[in-house]
Amino acid sequence: MAKAPSSRARAAKKPESPPSGHHNHPTPDEPKDYAASKEELLEFYKTMLLIRRFEEKAGQLYGLGLIGGFCHLYIGQEAVAVGIQSALEVGKDSVITGYRDHGHMLAYGIDPKVIMAELTGRAAGISRGKGGSMHMFSVDHKFYGGHGIVGAQVSLGTGLAFSHKYNNDGGVCVAYFGDGASNQGQVYESFNMAELWKLPIIFVIENNQYAMGTSVNRSSAEDQLYRRGESFRIPGIQVDGMDVLAVRGATEEALKWVQDGNGPIILEMKTYRYRGHSMSDPAKYRSREEVQSVREKSDPIDHVKKILETQGVTEADLKAIDQQIRKVVNDAADFAESSPEPEAPELYTDILVERY
Repeated sequence: MAKAPSSRARAAKKPESPPSGHHNHPTPDEPKDYAASKEELLEFYKTMLLIRRFEEKAGQLYGLGLIGGFCHLYIGQEAVAVGIQSALEVGKDSVITGYRDHGHMLAYGIDPKVIMAELTGRAAGISRGKGGSMHMFSVDHKFYGGHGIVGAQVSLGTGLAFSHKYNNDGGVCVAYFGDGASNQGQVYESFNMAELWKLPIIFVIENNQYAMGTSVNRSSAEDQLYRRGESFRIPGIQVDGMDVLAVRGATEEALKWVQDGNGPIILEMKTYRYRGHSMSDPAKYRSREEVQSVREKSDPIDHVKKILETQGVTEADLKAIDQQIRKVVNDAADFAESSPEPEAPELYTDILVERY
């Protein structure tokens, strides 16, 4: 088993002297970094690298005009999706996220070809070319989007969690949202309902430090976002979202908490995006030195690469993996570019019509 570094996840602490009226509810155990085998580490590395290379290619295709509309890249945040998705049971647990969704789908094992085809608006895309970058969907994988309205997925995710409880299917919903969305009012309505009804949901705040172009410290009165559920008695855990082992360990603790019937929990993933908010964002609100410093000190892929090297994985092995992944991504791009666009009648499918 790989020797995991010391945990950088931190659970919200219970006050020593609870204030008047405080119900002194139990809190989850402090999570430990996941002790991954060499084979698991290699899978984490490959999946994170796939997301990185895929997003780089998506950026290129956007620049060539092959991707229209908005396009939000996941570069830098790979450890969050991979660490969480690796702990979930595909087909049982449900996932919903915002518009920065390509990485989540790849981490879920969905074919890169149909994701790239969707990005380019082709009929072979996973949403038949009608969802584009921001609105991907896969009922088979219980992946419910991809949503363009900031914070909307949190309320919808709460509904998915209600469905899991109503049907008693043992599933858990993971609802991802960002530090900007954490200030939306509907988020707190969702927190209230989720705790009131003890719904099986993990609220994951991907705190990449900037809501569009505004620093979390400038936009949030309480910038320790894992504490946002305290007034609803929802516990929170702050996690190093640049460390896939810390993410996986915290996710397992969160799953245990929810599956034991304790209701919702918040995971704040302290992560960082290397690119702008979207492809149209010049990202002048932060310095190149800041971005480069994070890349050099905290890159999630380099972190796993260093662990693998201590376990005998050579530079040549890693280069071979990179070449294989680049081929997968290039094949996905070729597939997308050669696939036809949807026929005009496709405009009339998947539309709800109420007849009176």
